[in-house]
Amino acid sequence: MSTTEWWRSAVIYQVYPRSFADTDGDGIGDVQGIRAHLGHLRDLGVDAIWMSPWYPSPMADAGYDVADFRDIDPVFGTLAQAEALIEEAHAVGIRMIVDIVPNHISSEHPWFKAALASPDAPERDYFWFRPGRGENGDEMPTNWRGEFGGTTWTRTPDGSWYLHLFTPEQPDLNWDHPDVRAEFESILRFWFDRGVDGIRIDSAALLFKDPSLPEVVEGAKHPFHDLDEVHDVYRGWRRVAEEYPDRALIGEVWMPEVERFANYLRPDELHAAFNFDFLGCAWDPRLMRECVDRTLDAHRAVGAPATWVLSNHDVTRHVTRYGRADTTFSFDNNLDGTPVDLMLGTRRARAAALLSLSLPGGTYIYQGEELGLWENENIPPASYQDPMWARRGHSRDGCRVPLPWSGDEPPFGFSTADPWLPQLPEWKDLTVEAQSGDPTSMLELYRAAIALRRAEDGLHRPAMSWLDLGPEVLAYTRGDRFACVVNMSGSPIPLPDHETSLLASGPLDGDRLPQDTAVWLRLTA
Repeated sequence: MSTTEWWRSAVIYQVYPRSFADTDGDGIGDVQGIRAHLGHLRDLGVDAIWMSPWYPSPMADAGYDVADFRDIDPVFGTLAQAEALIEEAHAVGIRMIVDIVPNHISSEHPWFKAALASPDAPERDYFWFRPGRGENGDEMPTNWRGEFGGTTWTRTPDGSWYLHLFTPEQPDLNWDHPDVRAEFESILRFWFDRGVDGIRIDSAALLFKDPSLPEVVEGAKHPFHDLDEVHDVYRGWRRVAEEYPDRALIGEVWMPEVERFANYLRPDELHAAFNFDFLGCAWDPRLMRECVDRTLDAHRAVGAPATWVLSNHDVTRHVTRYGRADTTFSFDNNLDGTPVDLMLGTRRARAAALLSLSLPGGTYIYQGEELGLWENENIPPASYQDPMWARRGHSRDGCRVPLPWSGDEPPFGFSTADPWLPQLPEWKDLTVEAQSGDPTSMLELYRAAIALRRAEDGLHRPAMSWLDLGPEVLAYTRGDRFACVVNMSGSPIPLPDHETSLLASGPLDGDRLPQDTAVWLRLTA
């Protein structure tokens, strides 16, 4: 582990705890399962783990409805076990990042229970309680549409309404209140004191709302997306982080305007933010190159490291996306019955691994990505647990299916019970056990690429330069002699002069690179 600014070039692995590994036989992953499989992450070579929420929660939104930020939900284990995991991860050279959800809390949180109990409770001011419109106040205060779709206001027994940009079980906090700000700064210190190395900030741009509650009007300032006041909160968080050595703040910032996105990465705010522009980009050489340039230019302007993300717990796995005619991601192009060519998607995913792991900055790997898992699009709707399904007709459950560790049939060593979401029998060749030691497997490709990333001098340099190998090819150098070439054309291409091939995502055809294949080269001196 580097000792300073590790987040600038780290390979960070997202653990979705419900689906990583189960040790108590209830079909749901737990902290002990993560501890038991730290060797997998050590052998993979990652620098840090990002832990999706593991706090006490009614699980209305898979733990993103938090009832207590200072404990662990019993379904996952105990705080003592979490502290042991942090210590054990550090012992094998892996840092820990926890997920903090500042926009809202659970309706079961003590604050909200107190706010509901009495209109005069001081906790009432911690939320967005408003009178309704209309003669009897029975109309919602606004017609805002929720982030999961549907309405954003719920009426209480006393006749007032409260705001929730997500589900009714996730009431939004009022970040104008100093007690809310003080509480979250205290939460940061709680986890930093336990050795956590970073904080991933959920829905980082949504905290503030225009108190006049205007409707959303195209072309006008949005009433709750990216309000300027949010930056003062993150300046305060940055001051907290700087009380501890080498801590990082990493934002989930969905922002179409790259200049507004970069504002979150100014030197006194967040250290890094997720690059959703890259995640949603089509498998297209022109669009991908424009995305890379746009990303690097925006981050360079504020002195922040770029990040490269292909999948996470909210999006269709990229093996599936890259196997479709439409290779972009949106919440409208999942579960639409579009045919998927899994062989094509896997080939492109292998190439994308070498692309994302060789660009300047940090790289994020979503659990199962290193195994080449694809989306489970065969989950019966009656088994969906994602609240987005009921409100928007889109389920994220297909990317959250538990990992296959070993064996020839479900539950593939994940648990001794039926997993909380069904695994695909076709994954029998994608288990960690089946892929380990197979030089052609996705797992060994990731292991080799991450090891080379550590060893290769050029990949420690901050800059890159494009190579012109034609409009259908992405090619660039890092340092004096390292090059990555990704063939996105429809036929093999000749490779540039080179001394040796360091790693390829698929078999080479002599000195020609097949389509949808990537290679790392040592260039001729």
